[in-house]
Amino acid sequence: MEKVRLKVPATIANLVCGFDILGMAIDEPADDMEIRRLETPEIIIRHTDAFGLPEEPAENVAGIVLLKIMEHLKLKYGFEVIIHKKIKPGSGLGSSAASAAGAVVGANLLLGNILTKEEMVYYAMFGEKLASGARHADNIAPCIYGGITLVKSSDPVDIILLNAPDLWVTAVHPQVEVKTSDAREILKKTIPLKDAIQQWGNIAGLVAGIQNYDHALIRRSLNDVIIEPVRSILIPKFDEIKQKSLHAGALGGGISGSGPSVFMFSEEEKVSHTIAEIMKSAYDSISIESLVYVSRVNPSGIRIIKD
Repeated sequence: MEKVRLKVPATIANLVCGFDILGMAIDEPADDMEIRRLETPEIIIRHTDAFGLPEEPAENVAGIVLLKIMEHLKLKYGFEVIIHKKIKPGSGLGSSAASAAGAVVGANLLLGNILTKEEMVYYAMFGEKLASGARHADNIAPCIYGGITLVKSSDPVDIILLNAPDLWVTAVHPQVEVKTSDAREILKKTIPLKDAIQQWGNIAGLVAGIQNYDHALIRRSLNDVIIEPVRSILIPKFDEIKQKSLHAGALGGGISGSGPSVFMFSEEEKVSHTIAEIMKSAYDSISIESLVYVSRVNPSGIRIIKD
């Protein structure tokens, strides 16, 4: 195989109470990536979008991943990557993770599938560190594994693939900026024990609900008493959207990653589209443009596109 074309899905990290450990792949939006093997030991990055992302390999999340693979495996050849980015950078929908994960999956396919999924997550995290300053895998893991993943440990990499619930996901990306670094900076450095205990119960309940396809338990567990109360102040209309979505029949939801995107789970497609209207209307009312996506949980993650 000399080249491969991939569809790389957006991801939603944290899933309300699972800060830095839970993540989920969704069908839309998704990037289109082409990776080609070169005979020379170099990395070439090309973007077809208008986001102005750097194309210097050491400054690009896909490029740094491939440089690390070349270095560690002592490769005498390189790769060219063409990225058709549909997941807007800074959306909170795993844009940097998609580029990093797509690069490592594409390289692995061209190398003859020599890397395990854990190894692919390890390499892709170099891209996340470049993007946010932290080697976190909550977006990387579901992008590579598909479905919903639990990051038991990022060092060493230990990923647990959970069941993919048959739920609809509505996500809105308001066109405001929330930097991941800023969203991390405002978090409290210490947590009261009673809050930690409540959060642990919610995380355990959410994982149990996902594994048992128990929607009522998922609903009761989608509660964050630590991160959301702080970060939500950075997102206009967050409380209004959440309350109206719950009233319309959503199971629950919250901030996607560090924001500004917001997501909601629904059991029925009709409800998911009603929530989409609620989200768009909320931002229209304050003249903020928004992108709204109605999707399913993506059970397979990155997939090959056949020409």
